[in-house]
Amino acid sequence: MSLTEKIPLILDGDPGHDDAIAWVLAKGSGRFDILAVTTAAGNQTIEKTTYNALRVCTLIGLHVPVAKGCPRPLLTDPMNAPSVHGESGLDGPALPEPAFAAQSIGAVELMARVIRSSSEKVAIVSTGPMTNTAAFLMAHPELKSRIRCISLMGGGLLYGNWTPAAEFNILVDPEAAKIVFDSGVPILMSGLDVTEKALVKPADFERIRSLHNPVSDIVWQWLEFFYRFHKTLGYEGAPMHDPCAVMALIHPEVFTMRDYYVQIETCGDYCKGATVPDWYGVTGHAPNACCLMDVNREAFIDCLIDAVSAFKEAGI
Repeated sequence: MSLTEKIPLILDGDPGHDDAIAWVLAKGSGRFDILAVTTAAGNQTIEKTTYNALRVCTLIGLHVPVAKGCPRPLLTDPMNAPSVHGESGLDGPALPEPAFAAQSIGAVELMARVIRSSSEKVAIVSTGPMTNTAAFLMAHPELKSRIRCISLMGGGLLYGNWTPAAEFNILVDPEAAKIVFDSGVPILMSGLDVTEKALVKPADFERIRSLHNPVSDIVWQWLEFFYRFHKTLGYEGAPMHDPCAVMALIHPEVFTMRDYYVQIETCGDYCKGATVPDWYGVTGHAPNACCLMDVNREAFIDCLIDAVSAFKEAGI
């Protein structure tokens, strides 16, 4: 991909502080033709994440169709994460009220319209539970070949964060994750193996704070809020889980990646939601995911700050 080529993109997430920063990165990088935003139920209810999505889009000047996603997982009961993201799902600094409303159609229909009408294959960045993407794949199998890739934040090949075996996004809707991983669509997997190394540390907060533009003034406050929770767990910074899924598409050189066949555990008392890699090829299956395993943290931070700084130049 040349540096002048823009990747057609759908952002699907449940903002969420790190989702919001991922969307800032996507817009500020200038490397995407963002065609639509769809919302997921995860960090908070679908009503709250949709409201948050509209506010984030208004903040960053992303005036594209926004559609409300599925209100609950495919089969399981809903789960939220107020202990991490607050009661609003995006607690912290005050955000502008939405400048426009969500579409009257739902996420699956918007995805289908955008992917069907695009002259190029469309990438999906999924930074929440994968309910919408799975529902789209089931409803529109004829459009699967029109997906460039699915770059997702979810899972962990070695461990979980919501249970010992499962990461939150996968655990919320493991059946949806299984549909996505079994779909045959190219997958970039940003799991805990890499995202917990993509730390934005307090010194980096200050670099962002010093940019003094309307978006950076919000971003550093999001980071401080997000870090407040993680600091109690012994983290040295705020882990940028969701921005990894965006960064992997435009700066793959900052990551170490490995191809694995990854299965999703949908049952079990202890391992429901686990992402299980075939480390040694014993299943005989070809890899179905390019898994991010490590990151050059300093280069990652520089790219993130460059994207945040672009908003001053854009006059947003």
